[in-house]
Amino acid sequence: MVTNSSDKSTWLHLGAGAFHRAHQSWYLNQLRDQGETSWSLTLANIRNSATQQTLQQLADQQGRYTLEIISPEGQMTYQPITAIEQVILWDSGLKTLINVGADSATKIISFTVTEGGYFLDDEGHLNTDDRAIQADLAEEDETSTLYGALVKILRARMQQNGGAVTLLNCDNLRNNGDSFYRGLLEFVSEKNDPDLLAWIKQHTSAPNSMVDRITPKFDEAIYSRLEQQGITDDRVPLCCEAFSQWVIEDNFIAGRPALEQVGVEFVDDVTPFEEAKIRILNASHSGIAWAGSLLGYQYIDQSLTPQVQQWIRDYVLQDVVPCLEPAQFNLAEYCDTTLNRFSNRWVRDTNQRVSSDSIAKLHEFIVPTLKARFQQHQQPDATLVLTALFFLFMQQRHLGKLAFDYQDRAIDSLSFEEIYNADDPLRAFASSKKLFGSLAGKPEFIDRLAAVVEQVKQTIVAEEKTS
Repeated sequence: MVTNSSDKSTWLHLGAGAFHRAHQSWYLNQLRDQGETSWSLTLANIRNSATQQTLQQLADQQGRYTLEIISPEGQMTYQPITAIEQVILWDSGLKTLINVGADSATKIISFTVTEGGYFLDDEGHLNTDDRAIQADLAEEDETSTLYGALVKILRARMQQNGGAVTLLNCDNLRNNGDSFYRGLLEFVSEKNDPDLLAWIKQHTSAPNSMVDRITPKFDEAIYSRLEQQGITDDRVPLCCEAFSQWVIEDNFIAGRPALEQVGVEFVDDVTPFEEAKIRILNASHSGIAWAGSLLGYQYIDQSLTPQVQQWIRDYVLQDVVPCLEPAQFNLAEYCDTTLNRFSNRWVRDTNQRVSSDSIAKLHEFIVPTLKARFQQHQQPDATLVLTALFFLFMQQRHLGKLAFDYQDRAIDSLSFEEIYNADDPLRAFASSKKLFGSLAGKPEFIDRLAAVVEQVKQTIVAEEKTS
């Protein structure tokens, strides 16, 4: 349902990272440029994190910033983004955020908290043993999880009769709306709050969506390019590729902007788009970052050697295609388009950024294809190549040989020290339920992975000698 009311509606977004400002903010900005100004964005963070500095600067600039958009040919365009009308700075107890979220003018609450921010186990249920979840359930410290923040917002909304609101997941999570919603309801159930649970079920919706746009890690060189354009007063610009896609189930309980006018696809079922993107683009992106890091490269485009490209194409054609067909579009062509996007040398996406949060990425992007191929009684050697790359990547981290500081919000959820100090590190790795769920410890899986790891190690060594 599209809102046609003359009153301005608020779209609150949680997560002030670069992707939101290059994607969701950009789409609403396009709509506003067409004269549709009945919706405005409010941006906030859940935690008092490093991006607080970005929020402060955005607040100083009244939410305005510049988006540098880079074509595959290296052509750069500069677009002013003005869709963010309010910036909420973090405060103790999230008081300001809760007030805005509970206000009846807020019709959409969206979020980008990365794949690991949902704390879901192998069966898609909330991991209530996680320390962050336990702390937010007890409300004993400052809120640190999405569920903890939303419960406070929705409780206040219920108490103030704030009305219905759409909860819009914008992360690369399989069935992201359904998965998040299950986690939220289980969180509220754990809090033993039946009134709030009933209210949420009646007054919220959580559409599934698929988002796609490469947004590289910030590089200060953008300031000199902005100066050449006469832009000298923007301290929070960012860049992204020209390609962008957003597919959403049209399930907005409290209305929405007419985003279809600016290229957003509203569909009954996101699954075909989502599965192709997660299994091909996201999984490949991670595999390329792991391989490139092992080969000593800094950027994704550098990492796409002929061998790495062949690994990715084999993975898609040999293992992904049999899992997804019959597909609604040509998956081989989608793979070629994806590799072409990754090869854009002007985007300068780093292996450090793409490899971050790899624990969740392996589990979400790659393990489902492994499971599917084993269930089809096929040896998924091409997918095991990606798994082997992650094993070797984390082994390099263990040895202190990575060229950068690896960042992963789930790093404390399992001990890689124990894995790589074990008598048989590969067996310990392949036996981790955190990484592989129901596949963990299965002899066929361990044996095949061990063989593929040896092949990949030899290939990496040969690649290093010729580079």
